Amino acid sequence: MSDKELASARYSDRICFNYSDFLSASCKKRWSFVDAIYGVMPIFGMVTRKSAQGLAASDEHLKELALQIISTQVSDEINIARLITLAEQQHISRFDIQLPYPLSAEQLDAIHHEYRKALNLTQQDDLLCVSIPIQPH
Repeated sequence: MSDKELASARYSDRICFNYSDFLSASCKKRWSFVDAIYGVMPIFGMVTRKSAQGLAASDEHLKELALQIISTQVSDEINIARLITLAEQQHISRFDIQLPYPLSAEQLDAIHHEYRKALNLTQQDDLLCVSIPIQPH
């Protein structure tokens, strides 16, 4: 799978994750012991593998991080909440996730419950638009 297909495409100022491509790449990935630990405890991986290049995330860096946290072993709702957490840590407050199917209201509620912070989710067919409100410091 090419990098163009896998990652994120930029639409003006928004990133679009192709969730199906991430799941497919996750299935094909050869896991090391460290990768397996990060798959079970993704927050540990996101914190310890932060780039020394600064806070701004490049598309490549974002793809690598997303591949570390997406797992076919957990529900779509948990994977999406993990992607939202990753985006927040990379200071991305607005992005889209291209899904293979539209989510139900129950699935959207589960994402809100899993993420546990203020979050705006809107759906346009199989495109999930995510907006994380900027929190004052």
